[in-house]
Amino acid sequence: MVVLGMDLGPHWAFITWAYGLAIAVIAALAAWILVDYRSQLKTLAELEARGLRRRSRSRTEGAPR
Repeated sequence: MVVLGMDLGPHWAFITWAYGLAIAVIAALAAWILVDYRSQLKTLAELEARGLRRRSRSRTEGAPR
């Protein structure tokens, strides 16, 4: 089989499925990261709404530690 001017030989089906599977796995991982990121933002907002603050913030903005 010839695709975009390249002869893939007798293993064209395997090559096509391998690339397709790799793209699907990368897309699934990217989607998982985005969903988890939004979940973490929601959890952080809920904690801050309850009065909990991140330790990385100083109590007074300009105060040295």
